[in-house]
Amino acid sequence: MNTTLARPDLTAADRCDRCGAAAKVRAVLPSGGELLFCGHHARKHQDRLKELEANIQQGQEELTS
Repeated sequence: MNTTLARPDLTAADRCDRCGAAAKVRAVLPSGGELLFCGHHARKHQDRLKELEANIQQGQEELTS
């Protein structure tokens, strides 16, 4: 049986790992770890996250460039 664990949706209690603002993006690393970012820091680090092949999960609000 294949079981996939779903990560919970981001809530107002989730905070950016860089600045403490409300988290809008979860970056799940191939190692299984995760990073939470506000929109600003998600955009700032998006190229590096892509290089790391992180799975990017956005909250309810979409990011704008």
